[in-house]
Amino acid sequence: MLVTIPSGTITLRDARTRSSRTVELEEFRLAPTPVTRAEFNAVIGSPPPPSEREECPADSVTWYEAVAWCNAASLAHGLTEAYRIEGDRVDWRLDADGYRLPTEAEWEWACRAGTTGPRHGELGRIAWTEADEVSGPQPVGRRDPNAHGLFDMLGNVWEWCWDFADPSRYADYRTLRGGGWADPHWSVRASVRRGSTPELRLDDVGFRVAAGAVGDPRSLSAQGWSHAIDQERRSQWDPYAGVIG
Repeated sequence: MLVTIPSGTITLRDARTRSSRTVELEEFRLAPTPVTRAEFNAVIGSPPPPSEREECPADSVTWYEAVAWCNAASLAHGLTEAYRIEGDRVDWRLDADGYRLPTEAEWEWACRAGTTGPRHGELGRIAWTEADEVSGPQPVGRRDPNAHGLFDMLGNVWEWCWDFADPSRYADYRTLRGGGWADPHWSVRASVRRGSTPELRLDDVGFRVAAGAVGDPRSLSAQGWSHAIDQERRSQWDPYAGVIG
């Protein structure tokens, strides 16, 4: 069962560009934990994983596999698919009630749960990190939740979001949030952003689903995301940015 996250306002900051923006969010729903291996395999029809691993987050999942899973899960539950997928192109149907990846703004708003510091609690109580000296993702829901009742928002696995990380610098990289089981404490904070190519598989990356219609599809803008801004920044992409030669 998904948790209802109330509407509100959040200010997002980008350390690279030293910029910030304030975002108005409508109410939406978010899963209390990352999608587990058992949940992932149940939808795609694969044999269940070993019992000792089925409660761990589904890791090593690409961004493309995550959005495809969202559509498959939506159909399985009689919901409208949130994504139109044509090859590498993925469009978000804003008026669909199906499962989808949260936007960055939704993710951070839900993670903070009314707090303003770097974390919503003591790190050792809320997150699996480098300090725990584990060798992979851990079963979900074993650490303390935040005030919304969401577990593992920080630590355990990084979570894919819908947004591009920075189209002007990293082309089609998508955003990751939350930190993972192998990360040091300074990397496991509500505001930390990371990006990766949507085809990449990493053993500290998974995803959590949101749901609910959040806007008029003709606007191509919702919950802190804007197609127009993506296109504008994409037109500024410099493939040689940061290259020393």
